[in-house]
Amino acid sequence: MRRIGVLLFLIALAALSQIRFETTTDLVVVDVNVRDREGRPVEGLKKEDFTIFEDGKPQKIAVFEFQRLTLEPLERAGGTPSPARPLAQPAPPAMPPRSTRGAPVPRYQDRRLLVFFFDLSAMSAADQIRAQEAALKFLNQNMTRADLVSIMTFSSRLQVIQDFTDDRDRLTEVIRGLRVGAFADLADLADVGNDDAEQDTGAAFVADSTEFNIFNTDRKLSALESAVKKLSALPEKKALVYFSSGVGKTGVENQSQLRATVNAAIRSNVSFYPVDARGLAALPPGGDASKAAPRGATGLFTGATQQSQRNQFNDSQETLYTLAADTGGKALLDNNDLSLGIVQAQQDVRSYYILGYYSTNTAHDGRYRRIRVTLAGNPQAKLDYRTGYFASKSFAQFTSADKERQLEEALLLGDPITDLPLALEVDYFRLGTERYFVPVAVKIPGSEISLARKGANEETVFDFVGQVRDARDRLVGTVRDSIRVRLGESSAAQLGRRHLEYDTGFTLPPGRYKIKFLAREDQTGKMGTFETGFVIPDLSAQTNTLRVSSVVWSSQREPLEAAVGSAEKKNKLLANHPLVHDGQKLVPSITRVFRKDQNLYVYFEVYDPALDPAQKAPVVAASLSFFRGSVKAFESTPVQVTEVSPNRKQVVPLQFQIPLASLTPGRYICQVNVVDELGRKFAFPRAPLVLLP
Repeated sequence: MRRIGVLLFLIALAALSQIRFETTTDLVVVDVNVRDREGRPVEGLKKEDFTIFEDGKPQKIAVFEFQRLTLEPLERAGGTPSPARPLAQPAPPAMPPRSTRGAPVPRYQDRRLLVFFFDLSAMSAADQIRAQEAALKFLNQNMTRADLVSIMTFSSRLQVIQDFTDDRDRLTEVIRGLRVGAFADLADLADVGNDDAEQDTGAAFVADSTEFNIFNTDRKLSALESAVKKLSALPEKKALVYFSSGVGKTGVENQSQLRATVNAAIRSNVSFYPVDARGLAALPPGGDASKAAPRGATGLFTGATQQSQRNQFNDSQETLYTLAADTGGKALLDNNDLSLGIVQAQQDVRSYYILGYYSTNTAHDGRYRRIRVTLAGNPQAKLDYRTGYFASKSFAQFTSADKERQLEEALLLGDPITDLPLALEVDYFRLGTERYFVPVAVKIPGSEISLARKGANEETVFDFVGQVRDARDRLVGTVRDSIRVRLGESSAAQLGRRHLEYDTGFTLPPGRYKIKFLAREDQTGKMGTFETGFVIPDLSAQTNTLRVSSVVWSSQREPLEAAVGSAEKKNKLLANHPLVHDGQKLVPSITRVFRKDQNLYVYFEVYDPALDPAQKAPVVAASLSFFRGSVKAFESTPVQVTEVSPNRKQVVPLQFQIPLASLTPGRYICQVNVVDELGRKFAFPRAPLVLLP
């Protein structure tokens, strides 16, 4: 296994601000549902009836409350209103101080907490209307005296539009005030870069509108994770109704982000209730009237087009189902009465007990601690509660051995750490029949990085740990680098609008693999995790198609000397690196988001082309096409290559440089058209790209 580590500056992100509060008190709050044999809530239990164990050791219950939730209807408009109380900033009862585990006491006694989360970035205008109508129907017909509703929206940033309240008139006003069609263009990625100006509410998650995590699953999941973390200060059970038109797959999703969102919800006592705002959808062959029909394809007659449509639709619902199933909620899919999704959440949150204890284990080691709750005198009762949590971490007090152990344990955690946003790309290039070089690029937003002043420079240290496992879960590759990053005053001042990229590589045979990568910034201890699967095809087994490497999409070439830190220098490996030419490295875009004032660089390799018997040379032609839907928006002038690489036999490197100024901002499918004219073989690799103004 060979590897290199290089950290480079690229174009960037807007700065994010984050404030953290730490205390030394660890109150653990556990919500416990107690049901009898018929599934009815069991009331009248006392603190003495419960016993809590943490890692097998009994704990003293310090907080005990019963939440009695009624289903008595709230008076409709025009009737006698229910007794109201100010809920925006309620005064909590006198109890112990807050802890890092959340508020120690219930803030809303005997109230059911429902959150309406409108994902405007994932709904068309028609779907937004249906979601609004469903919420208004629930408020008018199904809201009970116990219900408190909060309203959140997500478009370019997460916003809390309304705190928890039972004021139906106020809730109705807020929902009717949502602009129908706002950000609907983001739902199908047809147009980007036109984010309307919004008031910054100081939300924990702000989606950067220039590059990082645009229009992919991570962006939406990060917003949901931020939302549940906001709710973690309330120990009560919460149900978050997520109105969306599905969460599509882009091919660069971080599996760790999905697990981190689910785990954050479990820790915050939040259950997801996703509602597919598209309702019961019948998919016309070839698509509905909003999309142009396919041209020159037989897919309509063979069923391939319909199957592709159905697969894409099912994929968009898969994440919704996972969010619900893994947090104890329910997903409302393929149903035209969207209000039923809210009713499901309302009926699931029934009377329950809140138990809190101060853990006897005071170590801030970040380890998982198991919780067990028992009930005396009622063996037939069914108890439902979270079964554990991860302890807090005090990174500033870690020794070198603690830091090393933390990295090793973080790779094995079932609860991935995603404090530091990461994006990752894996490519492959053939070195021999059974050997492929697999470059891995990891991108980190500069706005998340803290620096310490060291003389005239500012610096920090990054630790990188990666593991590659094969289909049998055997460890086949590892990387461990520690890189010190030093920045001058001018570069440090621009860090909030730049990002860092780390590169490494593995040598692997063909097969299926999964990679788990972890990065830690040692100034604050922030860590990020990225986990995904990838496939290295056996190109030698392909006989009827053209053998082509990964296609690397980039907007930047960087001199190797521009690296602000390096793990090690291996001149031989750098000399043979397919992305390094004449002392410059082609830096993969990873997020595949570009601007009109940039050039698009494309690099790939063709293997074993046919050779002219007389000239002993190949004839490979290639061009680049941009598609908006099924309409070709641009095609480059074809280039023809008649030489093989001087350093690598039977390898034809091809590269393009396309100015993007003439293209309209939006989302494209970019297709490389490659033809081996002598061998009469061809290939058409594709990738989605986003172009910003």
